[in-house]
Amino acid sequence: MIRRLSALLALAAAAAALTACTPTVHLEPAADANDPLCAEVSVRLPQTIAGLDRVWTDAQATGAWGDPTTMLFRCGLESPAASTLQCVSFGGVDWLVDDTDRPWLRMTTFGRTPAAQVYVDTTKVSGDAALDALKLPVGTLPETGKCTTVSEATSEGDDAPETATE
Repeated sequence: MIRRLSALLALAAAAAALTACTPTVHLEPAADANDPLCAEVSVRLPQTIAGLDRVWTDAQATGAWGDPTTMLFRCGLESPAASTLQCVSFGGVDWLVDDTDRPWLRMTTFGRTPAAQVYVDTTKVSGDAALDALKLPVGTLPETGKCTTVSEATSEGDDAPETATE
C-alpha cells in the first residue's frame, strides 16, 4: 500500500513538473474575441503548423505555435478598411500583408467579419504555410468583400463591396 501511494505521489509530482514546463503565451484578446464566430474558428485551429506544435495561450480566440513562439493568431479584430497594403488570396480567404516588421509578417483577413490576424516569423515558417493551415478555420468567417486590382477598384461604383488593392 505504501509503495503504491509513493508511486502515485511520484507520478503526480512528475505530471505537475511537466505541466509547469509547458509554455503559456500571453496575448491580448481582440476587442470582439467573444464573438461566437471566433469560437467556431478557435475550435478548428490546427494542433501543428509546418511542424510547429500549438502552445497554450491565455486569451480567448487566440492561438500560438512553436517554442519559442513562431506564430501568433487572434480572431475578433475590426475588419480593415480598403488599403494600399498587398492583398493576397489564399485558399479562398483574402489577406492584407504587412511586412513592416520583417522577418515577421502580419497578415489580416480582408473582407471577413470579424477579422482574424496571424503574425509569423518567416525565418522559421513561410507565410504561405501559415495561410494554408488557417484557410479552413478562417474560411468559416462571413465574407463581406474581396481583394481587387487597382484598375478594378477605380472602375467600381460607390455601392460596390469593400475592396483592397493588390
